[in-house]
Amino acid sequence: MDYEITHRPSYAQLTLTLEAGETVRAEGGAMVSQSGDLDIQTQAEGGLLKSLSRSVLGGESFFMNTFSANGPSTIQLAPALAGDVQHHELDSETLFVQSTSFLASHPDIEVDTKFGGGRSFFGGEGLFLLQLTGSGPAFISSYGAIDQHTVAPGETLTVDTGHIVAFEESVDFDVRKVGGLKSTLFSGEGLVCEFTGDGTVWTQTRSPDAFLAWLIPKLPTQSSSQ
Repeated sequence: MDYEITHRPSYAQLTLTLEAGETVRAEGGAMVSQSGDLDIQTQAEGGLLKSLSRSVLGGESFFMNTFSANGPSTIQLAPALAGDVQHHELDSETLFVQSTSFLASHPDIEVDTKFGGGRSFFGGEGLFLLQLTGSGPAFISSYGAIDQHTVAPGETLTVDTGHIVAFEESVDFDVRKVGGLKSTLFSGEGLVCEFTGDGTVWTQTRSPDAFLAWLIPKLPTQSSSQ
């Protein structure tokens, strides 16, 4: 499987080139176009309960599409939000990803939700993260551009929760408020996540929560009938 990411970082698009016998699994609704000889199977990946947990708790689609090439084929995928796409080559490891950031992966990679307790309450993310486990290529997306941060032993990286994209399993994390209650409610910041340990954290330059907070008050409201 060959890949190319174009139009980054604002409107990234992923192009996958498949040979006969190769397969890729993608988030529902991500396909832009396809060419060649491809079979498409739509299913609740991992069974009903696992798919339901990803949809309700992880923020992903209930159904995933599996594209199988019968001959040389090309498929183009794009995330729902305007931003970047990044490739990760997993090798019997786990990557934690925020909701809405999973785009596609090799079918050998298991996509599941993981309960992290109250410490993983990432604003809009809820109490669950997506857990990508296995070996093979995976592609994640962002809202805005993606930055990479290396957390070394003894160091702490503090990130606004709305800007987290993904992080390695080797990184520990904890969520806290910004200052006191007044700062949390009125500073516009809310919660931050502190990462420690030894590993990598990826962040996005825009926050969906911040955008919604700006947009919703500007939407017209239906006036009550007289």
